[in-house]
Amino acid sequence: MDTNMTRRTFLKKSSLVIAVATISSHMDLFNASPATAGSAPSFKPHAFLEISKENSIIVWVGQTDLGQGSQTGIPMVIADELDAAWETVQVKTALAADPFKSPVWRTQATGGSSSIRHRWDLLRKTGAAARQMLVETAAQRWGILPGTCVTKNGRVIHPDGPSLTYGELVESAGKRPVPKNPSLKDPSEYRIIGTRRDRLDIPGKVAGTTLYGADFFVPDMCVAVVARPPRYGATPQSYNADDAMAVKGVVKVIPLENRIAVCAETAFAAMLGRDALRIKWSKGSHPDLNNDTLDLLYKDHLDKPGAVAKEAGDVKTAFAGAAQIREESYSLPYLSHAQVEPINCTAHVETGRCRIWAPTQGQTAAQLAASELCGLPVEKVEVMTLPAGGGFGLRGETDPVIDAVLISKALKRPVKVIQTREDEFNNDYFRPASYCKIKAGLDKNGRLTAWSHKVAAQSVMSRLIPQFVKNGVDPDAVSGITGMPYDLPNHLVTYVMVDLPIPVGWWRSVGYSNNVFTVESFMDELAHAAKKDPVQFRLDHMETGSRPYQLLSFLAEKGGWNHPLPGGRAQGVAVSSCFESFTAHMAEVSVSKKGTITVHKVVCALDCGTAVYPDAIRAQAEGGIVMGLSAALYEKVEFKDGGVKTSNYDEYPVLTLSEVPEIEIHILENNQKAGGIGEPVLPTVAPAVANAVFRATGVRLRNLPFDRALLATG
Repeated sequence: MDTNMTRRTFLKKSSLVIAVATISSHMDLFNASPATAGSAPSFKPHAFLEISKENSIIVWVGQTDLGQGSQTGIPMVIADELDAAWETVQVKTALAADPFKSPVWRTQATGGSSSIRHRWDLLRKTGAAARQMLVETAAQRWGILPGTCVTKNGRVIHPDGPSLTYGELVESAGKRPVPKNPSLKDPSEYRIIGTRRDRLDIPGKVAGTTLYGADFFVPDMCVAVVARPPRYGATPQSYNADDAMAVKGVVKVIPLENRIAVCAETAFAAMLGRDALRIKWSKGSHPDLNNDTLDLLYKDHLDKPGAVAKEAGDVKTAFAGAAQIREESYSLPYLSHAQVEPINCTAHVETGRCRIWAPTQGQTAAQLAASELCGLPVEKVEVMTLPAGGGFGLRGETDPVIDAVLISKALKRPVKVIQTREDEFNNDYFRPASYCKIKAGLDKNGRLTAWSHKVAAQSVMSRLIPQFVKNGVDPDAVSGITGMPYDLPNHLVTYVMVDLPIPVGWWRSVGYSNNVFTVESFMDELAHAAKKDPVQFRLDHMETGSRPYQLLSFLAEKGGWNHPLPGGRAQGVAVSSCFESFTAHMAEVSVSKKGTITVHKVVCALDCGTAVYPDAIRAQAEGGIVMGLSAALYEKVEFKDGGVKTSNYDEYPVLTLSEVPEIEIHILENNQKAGGIGEPVLPTVAPAVANAVFRATGVRLRNLPFDRALLATG
């Protein structure tokens, strides 16, 4: 690679399409087609789409490939509205740029199951606008009305039979204005959306040619690892840089704020050099922090009043008139992201520009961080998004970008920063722990009359999006409680913010991953108290015919609710709505005398609106079930002596392949707007299992991970 390559040369050689424009709230399309002198004619009605004279169709995707299938799903939407020949469609990853920002969040990030749902109209309009421009070009050439032409498989067809390929039309089509409101297909006309397609990213992954960040390399690159405090608030008191420099391959020791980087020619040398520093750290700000002190602190916070997140009706009066009142407490632990590929980032700070290669979920955040550190305009920071070996929200953090940029500036050469597995666990931005108390009232007919829910948890948004925290309420911390799929006339939700030095961040399905467990577990408890069937009890508290009502009914049918089961087995259900989708799970379990829970089968029912890419939806659902079971049965971060005790998978077990149950996925088809998938498929897994365990044993599991000792009978 030519490390002196200019940005202009890079763009020419890579044929990269960058259209500099900002997508407004009404998502205007714009024409990026005007070609430079001597370039091959191509048609670029939007930064997402490029059609060449040779009939190749390139869809540029600005979302991170985390294995979720969006690099096939996004092209499917555009290609369908375009009436493209699918075999001509290619996908390429774009540089970070304004056109790839979410029109909802106004930032380029991959998370919140937003890749398609935030761009549903924009993607369709991109394909439809291009199709209209090509049809108008062909009609003008033939001297007929555009409305008499049809399109199919990358061709515009004359009413008398002749046709022109899109490639034959691109040069002239690129000179036409892009229609702002092209006619979109009726869902009945879809030919690609909702069909089975081979994933475009799979061949490279199977062949081993897909380049992940951990494998990325540029000439003259060195590798850096960073020593961070083992305890919260600790600072380095002394270290031996000379011993580190004496390690063969070590290039430099660079002190950074409250951490020390060791740079070397290889990752192994950098790790040995870091060990040789023999850093002595201070005791830190919370030397007594451990599992027990955290448990007491959270329980104490539940005795505080809290800020009101939602208040509907008159809960106090409703409780006074209730025939029966139930009150219980639940707790969920801190969780690590525990993704397979360690966090990494490669950066090269040069005169007048900065280049970043990273499997980041937050391209805009990376650009802004590097821009500030380098004193460069944002457009001089190039972020190349690499495929990621898992992320679940953690790769949106900018720590590795900051370290890589700072070290590259100091060394004046490319630097890859990489973490060890121990670094991953000790320096994660954990899913927040969450403790809650729930109180509900039932009338004499067993119907809910009041629901009061208090949550104590750390706030993710106060660190990442503080403007969203209003009147002391972090909306993420109470998501899934303030908006439940049930009709609750008297509903009070309060939140107590916990202040701790433990760093917390987004984790798959964010606050829903905590709160749906508590809501759906308690709904089961209330059904039992009311002597009602758990499915019927839920349906009785939903609007008849609503999407969650239809979905739960669909699950009961597909899962064979209350059908005869083998001896010792029982079923449990849970349902939720989040990220513009609806999900329900039914778990079939048995429990041994030693308290071992065996999950034999999980049936998942999904309503995600228009099911763009069913294969990817099923894969995401299967992955969500596995991850949800792992969190329910095993996962928990331990703390000791003011820091993280958990250091690797031997102290953080996850679900093994032999424990994966039989899985059935059922998609409830409709023509609603496409909703999210990756996030919604997780929250209802754990409560479905807990509710099944109760039906099998009579024991309620109110804390995660499940305590098998509570179930042991011999």
